[in-house]
Amino acid sequence: MPTPCRTLMFQGTGSDVGKSLIVAGLCRALSNRGMRVRPFKPQNMSNNAAVTADGGEIGRAQALQARACRVPASVHMNPVLLKPQSDIGAQVVVRGQVTGNATARDYQSMKAALLPTILASFKHLTADADIVLIEGAGSAAEINLRDNDIANMGFARAAGTPVILIGDIDRGGVIAQIVGTRAVLDPADAALVSGFLINRFRGDPALFRSGMDFIVERSGWPSLGLIRYFRDAGRLPAEDAVALDRRQTQSGGTVTVAVPRLAHIANFDDLDPLRLEPSLRVAMIEPGQPIPGDADLVILPGSKATIADLEDFRRNGWDIDLRAHVRRGGRVLGICGGFQMLGHLVADPDGIEGHPGSTPGLGLLDVHTILTKAKTLQEVSGTSFAGEAPFRGYEMHIGRTEGPDCQRPMLRFADGRTDGAMSADGRVRATYVHGLFADDAQRAALLSWFGAPSGALSYEAEIDRVLDELAVHLAHDIDLDHLLSLAR
Repeated sequence: MPTPCRTLMFQGTGSDVGKSLIVAGLCRALSNRGMRVRPFKPQNMSNNAAVTADGGEIGRAQALQARACRVPASVHMNPVLLKPQSDIGAQVVVRGQVTGNATARDYQSMKAALLPTILASFKHLTADADIVLIEGAGSAAEINLRDNDIANMGFARAAGTPVILIGDIDRGGVIAQIVGTRAVLDPADAALVSGFLINRFRGDPALFRSGMDFIVERSGWPSLGLIRYFRDAGRLPAEDAVALDRRQTQSGGTVTVAVPRLAHIANFDDLDPLRLEPSLRVAMIEPGQPIPGDADLVILPGSKATIADLEDFRRNGWDIDLRAHVRRGGRVLGICGGFQMLGHLVADPDGIEGHPGSTPGLGLLDVHTILTKAKTLQEVSGTSFAGEAPFRGYEMHIGRTEGPDCQRPMLRFADGRTDGAMSADGRVRATYVHGLFADDAQRAALLSWFGAPSGALSYEAEIDRVLDELAVHLAHDIDLDHLLSLAR
C-alpha cells in the first residue's frame, strides 16, 4: 500500500524573506533523496510568470520549484495567480487561464469561492507525491486579510497542513518579526506553526544564540535552523520585481545593456542570462534617470500594462533618449510589451488594460498593435532569421501586431509561422517570445549583433548547479530528517 503524501507549508513574516528560494532548495534536496516532491502555492501575485506544459501560466517561482523537483510545471502548482495591472486592479488567472480582472476590494469577496478550486488542485498534486511543499504569500501576520484567506493560515487550516514560519535577519528586526507574528495570530492559527527558520544570516551564529533563545521563549515555537546567506541566490530567476532593487546594475562587463524599469515590468527573468554574461553590464534604468548615452543595447522588456507604461516612458523622457540612442547607431530590442511599444500605435478598443482608446507608440518600427481579449500561451521553438540560431521559449501575450516591418521577422517557429519585426537597417528588433536568451546559441547570436563577446556560460546547466548547491547549503543548516518528521 503506498505511503500517504505528507505536506508542509512555509509562511513568512513578510514578503521577500526567502520563502520561494527555501522551498526550491528543499525541493531539490528531497528530490536528491529519491522522494517524489511537488511544489504548491495556493495564491500568488506576480507579473513574472511561466508557461506550463499543460498550457497555462503560473508564477515563475513555482516553475523554478518544479524544475528543482525535476518534474514539469503544472497549473495545479499555482492555481490562483494575480497579475497587477494599471488602474483596473489585477488580472485573475485561475488554473492557468485568465478569468477576468478585479480590484483589491472586489478580490476579497472572490476568495471564498476560489478555495474549492485551490483545494482540488492541492489534492491533485498529493495524489502523485511523497511530499508537497507549500509556499505562503506575503505575511502570515496580515490579520486584516485573514477573513476568507486562501494564501496563508486560511489555506493551512483548510488543508490541515503544519506551518514553518520564516523570518529574514538581513532586513533587520527578525526577533520582532517572529515574536510579533506570534502575538497577532489567532491562537488556532498559531497552533499550526511547528517551528521557525531564520534566513540570510551573516556572521558568527554564536552571537545570535541569545536572540534565538528569546524568540523560542516568547513565541513558544522551536527553532528549526539559522540559514546562512546564500550568495548565489541572485543567479536564479526571481519572482517579485522587488528583487530588481538588489540587481540594479551588474558591473564588470565593458558592454552596456540598458533596461528602462517599466512600472508594470513583466517576465523580467528574460534578462537573467544576460546578467551572467561576463562581457555585459546590465543596467536597470530607474524612473527619473536617463538612458545612458554609452549604452550599446537598449531592451524594452515585457509589460503587464503596455499603454500605461508607454505614457510613463514619455513622462520619464526615455522616448527622447531612445531616439538619440538610435541616431548614434545604437541597437534596440523589444520583448512582448516592449515590442508593442516600439510601433506607431497601440489600440485597446475593448478596454483590456483600462479605458478603451489608443496611444501613439514610439515609432521605431513600422507596425501597429491591437490588444485583444484572447491570450496566447504556448511554448515555442525554432530558429532566428539572423544567423539561423536555434531557440526555445514561450509566448505569453494579448494583442496582435501587424505592419510592413513584420515582413522582416526575427524568428521562424518550428511549425513555419514567423514572429517579430525588424527595422529596415536592422538596428531595431522585436519579438513576442520570452526566454530566448536562456538558449546559449540564441544568446550568442544576440551578443554578436551588438558587438559583445559571448562567454562559455551554459545557462541551463548553471541553474541546475545553483539549485544543487542551494540544496547542500540548506541541508547544512536545517535538520532535514527532523523537518520531514514535522510534515503530515
